[in-house]
Amino acid sequence: MDMIFGRNKEEHPEPIKAEVQGEVPTWLQGILLRNGPGMHTIGDTTYNHWFDGLALLHSFTFKNGEVYYRSKYLQSDTYNCNIEANRIVVSEFGTMAYPDPCKNIFSKAFSYLSHTIPEFTDNCLINIMKTGDDFYATSETNFIRKINPQTLETLEKVDYSKYVAVNVATSHPHYDSAGNVLNMGTSIVDKGRTKYIMFKIPPSVPEKEKKKSCFKHLEVVCSIPSRSLLHPSYYHSFGITENYIIFVEQPFKLDIVKMATAYIRGVNWASCLSYHKEDKTWFHFVDKKTKKEVSTKFYSDAMVFFHHINAYEEDGHIIFDLIAYTDNSLYEMFYLKKLTEVFEENKLTSMPTCKRFVVPLQYNKDAEVGSNLVTLPSTATAVKEKDGSIYCQPEILCEGIELPRINYDYNGKTYKYVFATEVQWSPVPTKIVKLNTQTKEMLHWGENHCWPSEPIFVPSPDAREEDDGVVLTCVVVSDPKKAPFLLVLDAKTFRELGRAIIDVEMHLDLHGMFIPQKDLKTETECLPALYAITTLLRYFSLFCIPTLTVSLLLTVFYR
Repeated sequence: MDMIFGRNKEEHPEPIKAEVQGEVPTWLQGILLRNGPGMHTIGDTTYNHWFDGLALLHSFTFKNGEVYYRSKYLQSDTYNCNIEANRIVVSEFGTMAYPDPCKNIFSKAFSYLSHTIPEFTDNCLINIMKTGDDFYATSETNFIRKINPQTLETLEKVDYSKYVAVNVATSHPHYDSAGNVLNMGTSIVDKGRTKYIMFKIPPSVPEKEKKKSCFKHLEVVCSIPSRSLLHPSYYHSFGITENYIIFVEQPFKLDIVKMATAYIRGVNWASCLSYHKEDKTWFHFVDKKTKKEVSTKFYSDAMVFFHHINAYEEDGHIIFDLIAYTDNSLYEMFYLKKLTEVFEENKLTSMPTCKRFVVPLQYNKDAEVGSNLVTLPSTATAVKEKDGSIYCQPEILCEGIELPRINYDYNGKTYKYVFATEVQWSPVPTKIVKLNTQTKEMLHWGENHCWPSEPIFVPSPDAREEDDGVVLTCVVVSDPKKAPFLLVLDAKTFRELGRAIIDVEMHLDLHGMFIPQKDLKTETECLPALYAITTLLRYFSLFCIPTLTVSLLLTVFYR
C-alpha cells in the first residue's frame, strides 16, 4: 500500500507519449482530466489523512489513436505557502496545522483567534468542474481554482462566498441542457440560521458585460433550512431529475461549536463530524419551476452516503439511486496510519450498498395509515405514517461498488447502466464493474496487483444506445515490475480494447472528467500565444524587467 498511498508523486509537466497496447479508438479525441492527492509529506511534516494531500492534476490526451500523459501539482495558495515554509502551514480537514514553534506568544495568540472562524484551504483536490468554456479544480470548501486543461497550469482562485453566502460547497455539481452549473453549499449560522443553498452559475454573461465573471451572475435557486442550527448535515453530492432537485439530509453531521474551537482544542476538523445512528435520514425535493420544497415529509433509516448515482421521474414517483453505508467507517479507513497497516486488517465495517428509493410525490391523500404508496413494480416501499409523513425503504440493486458514473446524457432521465469500482471490505478499489439496474446483472474487469480509479464513460460519436462508447480508467499497479496504465474498455461488452502504458509512478486519484476536443481551445489558438509569451518572458528576464510587467502579460494572455 505504501507504493499507492505513502509516497509523494513526481509531477511530469511535459507530455509523455504512452506505449499503446491493443487499440485506442481514433474517434476518441480530447483529454481525460483527473484530480487527487499527490503529496503527503512536506519537509518533516506529514498529513494525517490521504484526502488531505496536495492536489496533483494529471491528464491523458487522445490524438488519432495516440495517448500523451502529463501531471502537475495545483499551484494553490496552500501549495505555495507549504512549499515556501517547507512544512505544513495550512490546515486540511484531517490535519490541523499549527504556528511555527519559534514564533513569539503574540503570533501564536493571533493564530488561535484567526482559526475560531476557519479559513479553509484552496487545495482543490477532489474533482473537475466545467463552467462555460472554463475548467476548475474543486473540493468541498468555498474555493475553486481555474486551470488550463491542456497545460495543467493553475490560474485564478474563485471564492464562492463572494457571490453566495456559503461556507462549504459540493465538488459534484450538475449541468443542465442550457449549460448552467447547478450546485449547493451550506450557509452556517448566517443571520441566525443554518441552511442549504442551491445555486446556479450561467455558462456565459451578456455581451455588454463580457469582462465580468459568470460567477457575478450566480443565482440562488432556493434554500432549505437545516433541521439543526448547530449540527448541519454533511453531504458530498445531490441529485436532480427533469423537474426536481433532490437533497438527502443524512444524520452524518458537523458540530459547528466543535469546529469553531477545534484549533484551540488541538484536534482536526474531521473529528467534528459524527454519525447519529438513532436519527432519521430526510429527503427534500425542490420543484425547479416554483423553487419551493415539496411539503410532504419523506424519510428513511439512518445511513451515511457520499455519492448519488442518478434519479428520474416515472408515473408520479421520483426514483433515485445512491450508495450508502450503515456507519462512517469509510472516511476513517483513509487515515495514512490505517493505510500502512497490513492490508487484510484494514477493513470496512460497512459494505457499500447500492440503494434505489422510490418516492411517490403523487399519491392518494386518503390512503390508509400503514399502506404502501408505491405503485410501480419495485420492492422499494413508501409507507404512510400517522403524522402524514412517509417512511421509505429502498430496493437493493447490489453491494460492493463505489465511485459510480453514468452516461451523463441520461442524467435525470430513465437509465439502465452504472459504471463503478468494486470495493470488497477494503476502501481501495480492486475491479471495474458495469451494473444493469434493471436486471441487476454485472460485468467485471480486474487484474492482480491492479488498483483502478473511478471509471469515466465516453459515448461514441454515432451512439444509439446508452452504453455505446468506451469506459476509461487509470490503473495504478503495485507490482514494481509493471508500469501503470490507462485502460480502455468497450462499454457494451466490457472487453478490453487497449491500454496506454505510462512509464512513471502514477498516483491513485479521486474524480475527473473527459473533455471532448470540441470543448477545448485548438492548438492554433493556444500554443502560438503561449510560445510568444514564453519567449517574451525569457527576453524580459535578461534585462531584469520587473515582475509586475510579467504578471500583467500573463493576465492578458489568460484572458
